[in-house]
Amino acid sequence: MLRLSRKPQTKFGSALAIAEVVYHSVVRGVRSQHGNAFVALGLNILQSLMLVAIFYLMFSLLGLRRAALRGDFLMYIMTGIFLFLTHNRTVSSIAGAEGPTSAMMQHAPMTTFVSILSQAFSALYTQLLSLTIILFIYHVAFNKLEIVDPSSALGMFLLAWFSGCGVGIVLLAIKPWAPRLCRIIMMAYLRLNMIASGKMFVANALPPSMIALFSWSPLFHSIDQVRGFVFINYYPRNSSWDYTLYVGVILIVIGMMAEFYTRKAASASWSARQ
Repeated sequence: MLRLSRKPQTKFGSALAIAEVVYHSVVRGVRSQHGNAFVALGLNILQSLMLVAIFYLMFSLLGLRRAALRGDFLMYIMTGIFLFLTHNRTVSSIAGAEGPTSAMMQHAPMTTFVSILSQAFSALYTQLLSLTIILFIYHVAFNKLEIVDPSSALGMFLLAWFSGCGVGIVLLAIKPWAPRLCRIIMMAYLRLNMIASGKMFVANALPPSMIALFSWSPLFHSIDQVRGFVFINYYPRNSSWDYTLYVGVILIVIGMMAEFYTRKAASASWSARQ
């Protein structure tokens, strides 16, 4: 007996169907790091803590703590590390998403748009949950957590993720045409952000001649702005959060247009070049 699949008849039903596919794709993306979701989360937390510890020791041994903001020194480090990791891992996740020639695209509900959404939200879920757990442990076990404007600080965290989505989508659209060039560009961008993100210094302390070396990076603006919302005695003068927003929107629009063109010209032979 022939069974016909039921398709949603309304826009709301279609949205629910897409949301269900995205949900299962997000779960699959989180589990791709490890078969056990709790272990995957634990590894992500451990990596974040190791990076915080490395920068804490480096600042302490080099005597750079005086150059930091007045206030909680660990919070100063974590504001940079968390946004840096979120942005870079979002770029890597979306740039590595399944493209139009992937075998997963043979399944009717799956599209490249769903693949992009699932990678973006899996990166956001993992990083946001890791951030919440680390800050909770720090607040309970070590020092009282004081944030001047928590909602705005969270907004800067989301902006770092949002701009990472834009960069990742552009790289994803380039990848089928020039996979090796895409990897080189991505690695160069991620390495540049080690310095250009501004996580290791205070933007207000930079001379005007050096601002142009860092102000191109949307992550630089997000990190500097979040410190203004976390610390009561810091007002960022050399950055703007709307720059990050505009760059993210522009990159997403360009990336989705390029991805649409790439999807229309997709060839099964491309997968052999990945």
